[in-house]
Amino acid sequence: METEKRFMSQEKKSLIRSLGLIAAVSIIIGNVIGTGVFLKARVMTCNVGSPDWVLIAWICAGLLSLAGALTYAELSAMKPFAGGEYVFLRDAYGRFWSFLYGWMQIFIAKTGSQAAVAMTLAIGLNDFFNGALKKSIFSVQLGIYQYELTSLQLVAVAGIMLFTILNCASASFSGWVATFLTVVKIALILFIAIGAFFWFTGGTFSNFMLTESGASCEGVNDSVRYGSSTYSFLAGFGAAMIGALWGYDGWNNLTLIAGEIKNPQKNIPLALITGMLVIISLYVLAHLAYFYVLDPTTIASVSKDSSVAKEVVSRFTLISGGVAVSIFTAGLMLSSIGTLHTSILTGSRVPFAMAQDGLMFRSLANLTEKTRVPYVSILFQGVWASALALSGSFDTLTDYVIFGSWIFYALVTSSIFVFRKKFPDAERPYKAFGYPFVPVLFLISAFLLLMNTLINTPTQALAGIFLILLGLPIYYYYLIREKVS
Repeated sequence: METEKRFMSQEKKSLIRSLGLIAAVSIIIGNVIGTGVFLKARVMTCNVGSPDWVLIAWICAGLLSLAGALTYAELSAMKPFAGGEYVFLRDAYGRFWSFLYGWMQIFIAKTGSQAAVAMTLAIGLNDFFNGALKKSIFSVQLGIYQYELTSLQLVAVAGIMLFTILNCASASFSGWVATFLTVVKIALILFIAIGAFFWFTGGTFSNFMLTESGASCEGVNDSVRYGSSTYSFLAGFGAAMIGALWGYDGWNNLTLIAGEIKNPQKNIPLALITGMLVIISLYVLAHLAYFYVLDPTTIASVSKDSSVAKEVVSRFTLISGGVAVSIFTAGLMLSSIGTLHTSILTGSRVPFAMAQDGLMFRSLANLTEKTRVPYVSILFQGVWASALALSGSFDTLTDYVIFGSWIFYALVTSSIFVFRKKFPDAERPYKAFGYPFVPVLFLISAFLLLMNTLINTPTQALAGIFLILLGLPIYYYYLIREKVS
C-alpha cells in the first residue's frame, strides 16, 4: 500500500528503536496498573456480593484483555510503526476511522486520562501533607456552572509539564524511567500482599465464604447493588466486569510506540503477553490479600473517598499502622507518577503519526535532531492535558469516551480478519494464538459490553459518540485542504 510505504520510509529516517524487551514490558505494566487495583474492590463487592465472584470478574476481565492483546500482538508484529491502532485502522478501514480514533485519543481519551491521573497525584500529595496544599485561588459563576480554581489543579499541571519535558529527552531515557516506576508499582502490590499475610494477625480465609450484607455501598446504583430489591446478578456482574476492565485499561498502548521498540516482531508480542500475565497475577494476589484481612461487608462499607487497599494497610499489626499507611500513600503517588509518565510517552505518538499522514498540524511530526523524539507532539499533548486539568471537566470526558474506546477496540481487533483476507501472504512473525476463536471471543464480549452500556447508561454512551463525531469538521477540513494542495 502506498500509504504504508510512505509511512515506513518516514520512520526509517525518524524514530530510533531504542526500547528493549524489559522497557516494553515495563511500559505495559506501567500503563495498566494505576489506581483501579486499589480502588475497585469496594464497588465490585457491592456489585456481586462475594469474594469469589469479585475474583472471577478480575480473572475474566484479565483473560478478555489478554485475548485482545494476543490479537494486537499479530497486528503489531506485522505493522510495527508509531501510532499502533491508528495505523491498523487506517490500513484496514481507511483514513476516516483512523482519524476519528486519533481525534478521540488526542483531545479526549489520552489527555483527559492524563489530567485525571495528575489530579489523583495532586490529591495524594495533599493527603500526604495533611491537607496543607489545597487552597482556593478563585471561584466564578458561569451561568449554572460554578468554576473554582484550586492550588491542586496547579500542582496537577506542574506534574503534567514535568513529565512532558522529561519525555522530550529520549525514548531510551523514558523507557528507563518507566522501568523504575513499574518496579515501584509491583513493589507496592507485593507490600500489601506480604503485609496482609505476614504482618496482620487477624486475617482469615473464612472471609472468602461470606457474602456482603447491609453494607453502605456509597454511590452504587440499586440496580447493580447486591441484595437490593431491583438487583439482578447479570447486571451486577456486568457492572463488576466494567470496573475490572477499567483496571486493565491501557494494555493496548504499547502498540502506539511500536516504531521505537527493538526487534519489534519478537519483542512486541512477547511484551504484550508477558505484561498481561504479570498484571493478572498481581491483581488476583492483591484481592486475595484484601479479602483475607477484611470481610465482604467491611470492604463494601469503605468510604468512596478512601480505598480498600489503604484500609487493609492501616490494620497491619506487626508494623505501625501509621508507618504502613505513609508507605502506601507514597507508593500510590509514585504509581500515579508512573501511569502519567507512560501515558505521556505512548499517547504523544498518535498526533505524530497523524501529522505524518497530513491529518493533523504538520509541525506535530517534528523531531529533536539528536534523539529523534516527537517533541512538538509531546508538548502539544501536555498543553492540552493541562488545559483539561484546569477546566475540571476531565472526569466527565473520560467517562463519556469509554463507550467510544470500546468501539475502536472492537474495530482494531476485527481488522485482523481484514488483513488475513486482503494480505494472506504478508509476513506475520507472530500469529494470534487461538485464531479465529480468540478474536471472535473478544468481539462478542466487546459487543455485550457496548450493549450493556447503551441500555443501562444511554446518556453516557450517546455523549461519547457525540464527542467523537465533533472531530468530523476537522477531518473534512484536512481532506479539502489536501485536495486543494
